[in-house]
Amino acid sequence: MRIGELATKAGLSTKTIRFYEEAGLLPAPPRTSGGYRDYPERATTRLSFVREAQAAGLTLAEIRSVLTLRDSGQAPCTQVGTLIEQHLADIDRRMSELREARGALRELARRAAATDPDMCTDGDICTILTRPVGSDGAE
Repeated sequence: MRIGELATKAGLSTKTIRFYEEAGLLPAPPRTSGGYRDYPERATTRLSFVREAQAAGLTLAEIRSVLTLRDSGQAPCTQVGTLIEQHLADIDRRMSELREARGALRELARRAAATDPDMCTDGDICTILTRPVGSDGAE
């Protein structure tokens, strides 16, 4: 099938398909006598896999490594499981960091609500973002 038909079936643009080809995610198809790409039916399945893997958070490099393993005749289940666990751990770490940032921002919002701009001095840059002297045990 030609690239336009593959794009329609896969729900992608022809530009994306060419990009995936250049990125090593889709093997270069044979060409017709007229020079057109002639994709096999299985290209649709492969592109579907790439989209699903991206939706799961895998990078293109990770997807390429899974496809390379599959193309070598090995089942990539263990590798995919490991990648999923790594991504889950990363998300858990980021969520923890975001909770900490939210707490810090809430404290700053409280400080901002209680700040009277008329009380700022020329020596202050911003009393909302600057810890009051002595609040961390140092003076």
